[in-house]
Amino acid sequence: MSVASEYLQLQRQSADQLVRQHAPLVRRIAYHLMGRLPPSVDVSDLIQAGMIGLLEAARNFATGRNASFETFAGIRIRGAMLDELRRTDWTPRSVHRKVREMAEVVRQIEIETGADADDAEVMRRLGMGAEEYHQVLADAASARLLSLSAPDDAEGGAAFDVADGESLSPQDNVEQEGLRESLIEAIGSLPEREQLVMSLYYEEELNLKEIGAVLGVTESRVCQIHGQAIVRLRARMTDWSEGGAGHREKGAGKGRTR
Repeated sequence: MSVASEYLQLQRQSADQLVRQHAPLVRRIAYHLMGRLPPSVDVSDLIQAGMIGLLEAARNFATGRNASFETFAGIRIRGAMLDELRRTDWTPRSVHRKVREMAEVVRQIEIETGADADDAEVMRRLGMGAEEYHQVLADAASARLLSLSAPDDAEGGAAFDVADGESLSPQDNVEQEGLRESLIEAIGSLPEREQLVMSLYYEEELNLKEIGAVLGVTESRVCQIHGQAIVRLRARMTDWSEGGAGHREKGAGKGRTR
């Protein structure tokens, strides 16, 4: 066997080992995503898409990377699952429209007042009752409504994801770095409880029930807080979806009194 053949065989063996070792990661990420998706979404579809992402990660991982394989694979797995959700978008256009309208009202109020938009004022301007308002927040938490790595589509939606830096051009990498900075600033400007929910959900990867236990509130209330955070972030990241580079330099969430 030639040296090249031996090297390729070792690479295949190493990739297979990585896939076997990290297969549980796919299920964990899939069930974490299912915590904010409706029952109509089949978890097996997410797992299947995630396994494809894991396979690609194992084939493309270089040991010289700064990040661990689990971190690298997690990005690819989530990306594959989000691509599957985009491909089979189950969210009605009316949901996208309502959340987009709510985010715009939140943005207008925060520009006018320089403070976090109050629920009662948002409901008043939208002409919504409490029940409809809370339903829209729940939809915001469960639907693919906020794209922070690409402009809005006609229905205004995608999911939380950040493009893989390895596949970006230098200019795109600069854009992504600016996006990350603006997103960090926007999250830092959220009300304390919304920040905590975002941290527990996206960083600690707790599900809604576990977060409710931490906060001492119901799972449905956590869903509402999560939805409020998403709508508020959507409002504060508008410059990234609608503005040019000049707008983006302004950042997100600035000029707000706390």
